[in-house]
Parts: sequence; structure tokens; C-alpha cells
Amino acid sequence: MSSAEASTLAGPLTQRAFKVWRQGAVAVAAWVAVALMISYLPNAIRVWPMTQGLANLCLAVAALIVFLGIVGHWSAKVASRICAAGAWLIALPILLGICAAGAWLIALPILLGIWELLTAKLGLLPVPFFAPPQALLDVYVEDWPRLADSLLHSALLLGSGVALGAVTGFVAGVAIGWSSSIGYWLHPVLRILGPVPSTALLPLCFFLFPTSWSASVFLIALATWFPVTVLTWSGVASVDKAYYDVARTLGAKQGFLIFKVAIPAALPHVFVGLFMGLGASFSTLVVAEMMGVKSGIGWYLQWAQGWAAYANMYAALLIMALACSGLISGLFLIRDRLLAWQKGAMKW
Repeated sequence: MSSAEASTLAGPLTQRAFKVWRQGAVAVAAWVAVALMISYLPNAIRVWPMTQGLANLCLAVAALIVFLGIVGHWSAKVASRICAAGAWLIALPILLGICAAGAWLIALPILLGIWELLTAKLGLLPVPFFAPPQALLDVYVEDWPRLADSLLHSALLLGSGVALGAVTGFVAGVAIGWSSSIGYWLHPVLRILGPVPSTALLPLCFFLFPTSWSASVFLIALATWFPVTVLTWSGVASVDKAYYDVARTLGAKQGFLIFKVAIPAALPHVFVGLFMGLGASFSTLVVAEMMGVKSGIGWYLQWAQGWAAYANMYAALLIMALACSGLISGLFLIRDRLLAWQKGAMKW
């Protein structure tokens, strides 16, 4: 790259870098201010555990932002000795990463400070119904074995139910969309059983199934099965008939038409059904775990409510939200990998 092209590229990037470093400085100041407020402003009601630990965590976030800024600046400075534009090519990922989260890096300490003021420092929100952030941090530090065990059991239960529902829903959707004879028999069952909420069948399932685990797996599978079946059926039925005609002209058999034409063309609809089924399965998971299992996030929530341990309840809710978001994000990564031509068509 010539020096003229490098200077042309470096101009906008220099402005962007200045904006990123300005946002980073504001974010560092905000995190440090919140840490000082947590440490030195007295609590209104009582001394909460992990108060200093929360302040140290805020300082650690501020230090991390400073470290990332220094790494970006240093990499650009070192690379500038090799190539005028190469400096920005190395520093740009770090700078863009900070820029993308820049507003949130400022908003998060502000929200955390408001939360801390309303609960621990001013006592405007009644205890124990509203816990300060350091109470949640104390739960993660002190009760992590029980939380980890609950998360593991929920992951096994959710994985079993979602896998069963996704596989059976995919097979049923392909069968209904491909064969009118199969659709004649399965379509009425789908229309009657599908719209019924899975949790409405909870008493019946616990009576019919031998264990609460098998009943919970069935309910989660049912919640996943309906959207996957409907969307897969819709995807197979909406495949352009010209694709089949071209494949038959080239000598394709029925198996090739199903596995190489119908299913690949229906994959965008299948992933939409998986997204909907995964969201429905989480709500079913929590309700199912409140009815008979001895471990899991739903069980943990019920246990925390029973003992009025609202800090534990909020901590479990936060873990559940992050887990759900992480699973959907992972599913989006798989979708973007398999459907590269539709990357960016759906956002999460």
C-alpha cells in the first residue's frame, strides 16, 4: 500500500480512534467513580457483605479498559514502524471492540451506581425484596456450588428435551411438507395439540410418566416440537417446484430430492423454528423444575422464594438470562455458518 493510500485510510481511523479513546476515558472515570461511591458512601441499613469486593470489581473493569486502550495504542505504534496502514489494521479490532461497547461501558456503571444508591446507600427500595448488587456478588461467591449444580442439571434437562423435540419436530415437518398422505393424518394432531401450552399438561404428564425427569423432558420436547414442526413443514412446502423439476431432469431419485433439495432449501425456516422452540423451552423448563425435581435453576428459584432469599433469586435469574442469550447466540453462529448466503438476514 502506498503512502498516499495509507494517509487516506489513516485519517478516518484516527478520528475513530480519538472517539474510542474519549469514550474509554469517560468509561474509566465512571467505573472509578462508582467504585469510590461504593467504598466510601455509608450504607443506609446495614453493612452488606462483599461491598469492598464489588468496589474492587469496578476498579478491575476500569483497569481492563485502560489495558485494552494501551494495547491498541501500542500495537498501532509498533506496526507503524513497519507499514503506515498496518498500524491501524492491527489496532482496529481492539478499537472497534471498545467502540462497539463504548456506550454500554459508560451506561453500565451509571446503572450500577443507581442500583447501589436506591438499595444499599439510601434504602429507598425495601429489603429483602430488592437486593443491592453486592448481595448478588456474595451469592455467586458463597453459593456457587449449588448454583453450578443447578445449572448443570438444567442444562442436561434442557438439552435432552430440546434435542428430542428438535429431532422429532424436524422429521415430522419434513414428512408433512413432503407427503400429503402423512400430512393428512398428522396435520389435525398438530393443529389440536400444538397450540396447547406445554405447562397446561403438567399434571397429566406427572401422572403418566414414571419420573419427574421423564415428564419434564417430554414437556420441554413438546414446547420445542411444535414450532420446529410448523416452520420445517412451511419451509419444505414453500420450495420452488422448479428445483425438483431440474433435479428430476438430471436423474435425481426421491431420496436426493428430499435430502439435497427440500431440506437444504427449508433450513432457514428450520432455524427460525429452533429459535422459537428454544425460547419456549426455557419457560417450560422453569415451570417443570418447580414441580418435583431436586435440582435445577427452576428448583433454585422456588427454594429462594420459599426462604425469602431474594438475592439468590435475582442471581439465578441473571444466570438463566445469560444462559438463554448465550444458547441463542450459539445457535445464530451455527446458522450463519450453515447458511452463509443469509448471514446478517436475522439479528440477535
